[in-house]
Amino acid sequence: MDARFLGHNLPQGAVHQGVALKIPLLDPVGLEDFEAKRGATLLMLDQITDPQNVGAILRSAAAFGASGVILQDRHTPKLTGALAKAAAGAVDQIDTAYVVNLSRALETLAELGWRAVGLDGHSDKALDQALDGGPTILVLGSEGEGLRRLVAEHCDELAKIPMPGGFESLNVSAAAAVALYEAARSRP
Repeated sequence: MDARFLGHNLPQGAVHQGVALKIPLLDPVGLEDFEAKRGATLLMLDQITDPQNVGAILRSAAAFGASGVILQDRHTPKLTGALAKAAAGAVDQIDTAYVVNLSRALETLAELGWRAVGLDGHSDKALDQALDGGPTILVLGSEGEGLRRLVAEHCDELAKIPMPGGFESLNVSAAAAVALYEAARSRP
């Protein structure tokens, strides 16, 4: 195909090498599809809107063997080229659920046997102390605001990633990778 034709017919900034495919959207899963078994880990993202961060989080989730990622219907980037490129192939490797209300989703998951640990840099408890190898949801908030109050209140515990180097916080995708690593270490 002519590269200029593709450039005019693809979204602005789309990178291509003379080839473009249109594929159907991936089917999301329901919360009940996540099996609450020992060592299972889910990620829940609270208003993380940067597509590169969400893509990098999906990549880390796949790399560390997470069972899935839970996103809000709103305040979440759509699955676009930028997100897929940042995910580097993980978009179709990790199950994703979309929910309207994160607090209600945490209630549902608790009924299904999951325990929620929210990441909060102001917590007194270190993340490794909050993880017990049971089915765990790691809840991450946006970089500026952190976890919203109601979402944090629906977590069983709040924990922080200790940072002895003096920085106050990490980029959310880096925090997700560190949290997933800790969760993987706590698996039986």
